[in-house]
Amino acid sequence: MSNAGLVDQLSVFSGALRSRGLTVTADQTADMARALSIVDLTRRSQAQASLRALSVTDRSQIPLFDEEFERFFDRIRPPLLGEPDPGIPSSSGAGHTLQGSPGSSEGAVSRHTGASSVERVAARDFADLDDDDLQEARRLVMTMKWHPTSYDTRRWSPTGDGNRPDLRRTLHNAVGPAGDMMFLSWKRRREKERPLIIITDISGSMEKYADIFLVFAHAAQRRLRDVEIFTFSTRLSRITEDMRRRDTRTALARVAERVTDWSGGTQIGDALGAWNREWSRRLARGGPVVLILSDGWDCGDPEMLSAEMARLARSVHQVIWLNPLAARASYQPLTRGMQAVLPYVDQLLPAASVNDFKGVVRVLDSVARGRG
Repeated sequence: MSNAGLVDQLSVFSGALRSRGLTVTADQTADMARALSIVDLTRRSQAQASLRALSVTDRSQIPLFDEEFERFFDRIRPPLLGEPDPGIPSSSGAGHTLQGSPGSSEGAVSRHTGASSVERVAARDFADLDDDDLQEARRLVMTMKWHPTSYDTRRWSPTGDGNRPDLRRTLHNAVGPAGDMMFLSWKRRREKERPLIIITDISGSMEKYADIFLVFAHAAQRRLRDVEIFTFSTRLSRITEDMRRRDTRTALARVAERVTDWSGGTQIGDALGAWNREWSRRLARGGPVVLILSDGWDCGDPEMLSAEMARLARSVHQVIWLNPLAARASYQPLTRGMQAVLPYVDQLLPAASVNDFKGVVRVLDSVARGRG
């Protein structure tokens, strides 16, 4: 079997696993392809063990995996052994079918869940995707890999493997029958996951992106320990509790019912002012990172926006601004809103595709390591 044919069959196999409830990402599918290039494919046990290790995360998934693997191996075994397979058309026909010929169910699976399709969806602007591709983009955002890291706080905790002597505890322990033998006690700085505050623009100019931004916010809340989520258009709304629901669709439906200013005008300065007055004292402790998702189009007073942005930046660890327009090669932040906020933004990042969001996750990981 050619490498291309094996990759196509592996894409179908990954889609079948996803349909059975296993979370298999594009990265995992690529890892599976690399694993199959190493093992002896004529030996079923080697192929099965390598793919199982890369896709199964719970013992209850093993029977489902084994069932789908049998189908997968039965498809690739005849070409590997040089035998004709009545279940698969000739090589040219197979290639055409797997590329998604009309009327082919396997082609549909490959088109929507195959590795090449996933990469295409991940690279495209959300505004250019049709409904099926948007659904796939939401799934990719929800299953992105997060690697939350901790930062060293200013407080110290006693520990047996610390990096600094704890003189107070050392002297305290020296009093008593064993006082003539002094044993050093140690301490190290306490570690804490940095809080994340997400403020999402749901105004009319952000209509094509607001939904996927909220999916990203929901994914962040499920994977990080301390996340607060707000939306704004003409007013600021805290939706943290609504987004705590485990199912993404349920959470977004709840937000849609409660938030009343969808697709309205954009009052960024008023929204940031409301956050500074009502939430800063409660939520700015612990050096949070603030993520603002907006294209920067603002109907308000740019001087007020600048003042509120400066106040926000002083109270948090970092401000990261995500702008879907920044993904365009010709983009320049020339709108009044972007000009007003740029002096107080630590990083301006694109946020128009799944790949952009993967970059945001990597930035959040690196930002979190700084001391609060």
